[in-house]
Amino acid sequence: MNPVPPPGYTQTLLADDPFWLTLIKVVVVFAMLMLITLFMIWFERRVVGRMQQRPGPNWNGPFGLLQSLADGLKLAFKEDIRPVLADKAVFFIAPVLSVIPAFAAWAVIPIGPEVSIFGEQTALQLTDLPVGILVVLACSSIGVYGIVLAGWASGSPYPLLGSLRSAAQVISYELALGLSIIAVVLYAGSLSTADIVAAQSTGWYIWLLPVSFVIFAVSMVGETNRAPFDLPEAESELVGGFHTEYSSLKFALFFLAEYVNMVTLSAVATTLFLGGWQAPWPLSLWPAANEGWLPIVWFLGKTLAFLFVYVWLRGTLPRQRYDQFMALGWKLLIPISLVWLMLVATLRVLRAELTTGQILIVGGVALVLLVGAALLLPDQTPPDDDPEPPVVADYPVPPLDLAVPPTPKRRRRAVTAARGDDREAEAVTAGAKEGDR
Repeated sequence: MNPVPPPGYTQTLLADDPFWLTLIKVVVVFAMLMLITLFMIWFERRVVGRMQQRPGPNWNGPFGLLQSLADGLKLAFKEDIRPVLADKAVFFIAPVLSVIPAFAAWAVIPIGPEVSIFGEQTALQLTDLPVGILVVLACSSIGVYGIVLAGWASGSPYPLLGSLRSAAQVISYELALGLSIIAVVLYAGSLSTADIVAAQSTGWYIWLLPVSFVIFAVSMVGETNRAPFDLPEAESELVGGFHTEYSSLKFALFFLAEYVNMVTLSAVATTLFLGGWQAPWPLSLWPAANEGWLPIVWFLGKTLAFLFVYVWLRGTLPRQRYDQFMALGWKLLIPISLVWLMLVATLRVLRAELTTGQILIVGGVALVLLVGAALLLPDQTPPDDDPEPPVVADYPVPPLDLAVPPTPKRRRRAVTAARGDDREAEAVTAGAKEGDR
């Protein structure tokens, strides 16, 4: 059995799966995501507690592993409160629209190679589409509807404002995330997730496309509203963002959607840049490392590494202002993605049409032109000693040369003299009292 299938082989293999086998895969994937969510809640609390020198959950179950299950059951049985002005239908549909796309994106993520399940040869993947990576982006886009509708249907201005800025954040970082994927598609020559994993058999794309990986990693944190980009639903605010008016099981669905989205994007990053289910070097030198059920261990290990970074960022980095992380997405990540994409496309064309010597000549000429342009640029003019004060706003502002007058010296002599007079008066009074006695 070939551990790395050729392009298109996985689609043909999955097309012959019987219905019962597809149903088993769906149930297993759903159960795996639920267990990973419960584990991640416990794991996050334990790791952040370790960073803050406190134990974290350690009471229910061994090492507190059942604490997440207890919290989930308690949350599900709480009283379900709905605001009077809320739209009943949309108020119920919004959390469903957030959680379903997060699960649906796993339909195209390859977890392992070809295996035999009850005598049926199949791949450890639900389905493989020619546009599989676009399915992941589409599911991520649909999840934004749940955020917007949750804020609008609550009938309160605070959730509405929280949903608007949360949706703006998700959309802006989704653009940078989508642009970072294009470079991977150019090198893999396919939009199929299985073909992208197969194309990395000779080398992971994290080494070939490091800029795309960094942009994808930053964008996935911003898209999931996680720290340090969690201002739309910050814990330190008086309200909780778009899900302020939600409680009980509906709030649990939003909570579940956030953690499943974290797992989904971590799995996508593993598929695009870390070789998917392929074993890391030097374990990849072992022929059996990429065969059978063992590659599931490599896939889950890489995914958990990304999830640990999520928790690490939350426990270490301070929260940014809203204008800061919006500027990071629009003014830094997206322009860098466009420039990097042009460089990757140019190198691909040059590699296909030119020889190695011609590429070196073209690169040398470009380097000489850049150095010459840098030398011809005029020196920066020194700043003025007395610049004009900037116009801050329409309301009056104090002058920039405003100086606080010095503090006047205290009259210590007068104070000392007054204290002496008081003491003398107290002595006279005490003497008079003694004379009366």
